[in-house]
Amino acid sequence: MKRRIKVAPSVIAADQARLGEEVKRMEKAGADLLHIDVMDGHFVPNITIGPDVVRALDKITDLPLDAHLMIAEPQKYIRAFSQAGADYITVHIEACEGRAREVISQIKALGKAAGISLNPSTPLSAIKGLLKEVDLVLVMTVEPGFCGQKFMLSVIPKIKSLRKVFKGDIGVDGGIDQDTAGYAVSCGANILACGSYIFRAKDPRRAIQNLKKCQKK
Repeated sequence: MKRRIKVAPSVIAADQARLGEEVKRMEKAGADLLHIDVMDGHFVPNITIGPDVVRALDKITDLPLDAHLMIAEPQKYIRAFSQAGADYITVHIEACEGRAREVISQIKALGKAAGISLNPSTPLSAIKGLLKEVDLVLVMTVEPGFCGQKFMLSVIPKIKSLRKVFKGDIGVDGGIDQDTAGYAVSCGANILACGSYIFRAKDPRRAIQNLKKCQKK
């Protein structure tokens, strides 16, 4: 089944002093949803934003919001991000410490789409038993923590194997541009979380169109 490619600008790459304007710019450029990287300085070596920023963004845009929780003990914060207006809540299997099914159930009980993410070194077997319960699998194509990293081609076989057994949305996050998106899409990814390539483009609309039209490599 051919899936429509969705582009999710990652607001970590936006001008944080003009975040509202940046979101409006992405709307006009044709974004399908917003990817919001939430980092706590524990699970990853960086600190970004919390529920209050998600709440502020929810007030100014109709784009769906995907809160990508790169945080320790995500179960403690699911309700806060749900109440802030996140439409998708994506947690890392590595951060769930054996409670992934419980965390996913918590997300679904709040009426939100549930996503599970895995780091480049984490095998698909780690989430095999969860695939029937999640709406989205987000495959990290860089080590989580900082934007501007180089796409890891070693992750491509994982995306391809995942598509063979998973019918839901497959997202990729990290180092996405027109070229690397082609590799990911050819293997079955259909949501492209992309930061620098879009926000630093002279013409964000064209950048998003390029991603949506990316060809197999």
